[in-house]
Amino acid sequence: MKANLLQLSIANGVANITLNNPPVNVLSGSLILALKQMLKELSDNNDVKVIVFDSANPDFFIAHVDINILEEREIFNQLQATAPEGFNLFQAVGEMLRDQPQVTIVKLKGIARGGGAEFVTAADMSFASLEKGKLAQCEALMGIIPGGGATQYLSEKMTRSRVLEVILGADLFDAATAERYGWINRALPDASLDTFVSQLAHNIAALPEGVLAKTKQVLSPVKNIAGFKAENDAWESLVFNPAVTEIMMHALQHGAQTVTGELKLEELLRKKEVGSKII
Repeated sequence: MKANLLQLSIANGVANITLNNPPVNVLSGSLILALKQMLKELSDNNDVKVIVFDSANPDFFIAHVDINILEEREIFNQLQATAPEGFNLFQAVGEMLRDQPQVTIVKLKGIARGGGAEFVTAADMSFASLEKGKLAQCEALMGIIPGGGATQYLSEKMTRSRVLEVILGADLFDAATAERYGWINRALPDASLDTFVSQLAHNIAALPEGVLAKTKQVLSPVKNIAGFKAENDAWESLVFNPAVTEIMMHALQHGAQTVTGELKLEELLRKKEVGSKII
């Protein structure tokens, strides 16, 4: 496993986890496993009340699931075998966040697409930089649908017509629009985002004992097992199509999972080869 994928600091009841998987913070099997191990350890730490996630990369929070994740076969199989009943390994990432006893907060300063956007949506709260925070469910451009819980999580936050726009439009949403749609809590000026999230996290951590736990208990997340199964079945019916592999390999050859390519991924995925030319 790659070292230093996660950087952890704890102060006054708040744990800060910084994601660090260069060059673009793809959600690899190694990163999922590291998150799973760290969150399990924190779940047993009664002194930690709030977990804040951010990124060491100023341009990317989590780019998306690693296109090469199958190359981590041993970790992939381990994650698949230990996923909760009724969930695939990617849905299990979001459920891991939603089941965490602490309050989970995402501080979004870069791009989060695909599985990265699902991570943001699954957190208890999310706050984004107006200037830098961006979200997308771009799976449709790869010939698949989201398979990590997006259909379920987004349907709790916005209308069906907006979920359809997010998934089928497959465009990158700016933070202001994401806030208006209910995708995130708030979009804030980049210069004030750190202060706002820090103050909120520490205010929550300082609440009298029991308030946080009982609030999360009363407002427990909806687990529509049939909905998650339908999402997984639909995703599985598409993901093994040879055309999907072709699209993903084409994307990798033309810059996917590099900084330059990921900054304009939707444009890259919409290009098609005709003969030796790209249009």
